[in-house]
Amino acid sequence: MEILIYNILVVEDDEDIIKLLKIYLEGDGYRVISAENGIDALKIIENIKVDLVVMDIMMPKMDGYELTKKIREKYTIPIIILSAKNKDSDKIYGLNLGADDYITKPFNPLEIIARVNSNLRRFYHLNNQNNNTLKEEETKLVVGDLVLDKQKLSLFKRGEEIIITPTEYKILSLFMKNPGKIFTKLQMSEAINGDYLEGDNNTMMVHISRLREKVEDDSKKPEYIKTVRGIGYKIEKK
Repeated sequence: MEILIYNILVVEDDEDIIKLLKIYLEGDGYRVISAENGIDALKIIENIKVDLVVMDIMMPKMDGYELTKKIREKYTIPIIILSAKNKDSDKIYGLNLGADDYITKPFNPLEIIARVNSNLRRFYHLNNQNNNTLKEEETKLVVGDLVLDKQKLSLFKRGEEIIITPTEYKILSLFMKNPGKIFTKLQMSEAINGDYLEGDNNTMMVHISRLREKVEDDSKKPEYIKTVRGIGYKIEKK
């Protein structure tokens, strides 16, 4: 039986952090590739199969924000930002650019492992499980003008494709499978990640905000993704 080993790209200009992450990630069975700037990281992604990226923001030549934008132009692989920039505005900006997760420095290496495991499970295991059941289920979820193609893992609105991240896909899939059902942020996190990790509440709020910007005609007056105050979110039946 072939053992699948995931390639984790660590993009960081601090050699000590690279060494630390390499010890913990390799100890958990991952193969680690490293780069010290965004330009070198992009070359690696274009030439080697990378399953997940852990990146700093402040780097020479190309920073993490720009690298995130470049990756999202072509790839849907999970991105975890690891940065000393700890303001809410920094986190929101990174997630809005397409990152799936954001961890601030100083960090606990065990949290990195948990986040890597969670994002890989979300992107690969759950998507594979979804694809394996397509013969028994409809291949598309439809709510109003929104069409989620489960085979292509793509979202369309009025026939036009909308680019979404793996996390956004999982959130929308959860909602569209259960139109009208209210989900708390805890339920959303457990359904998408398989577990709940500290800090997921704020992250979910950012993902919801970004989804609204993509699927709503007016994100300030959402017609699809509704907030049920004091409880959570739901997608409105159409």
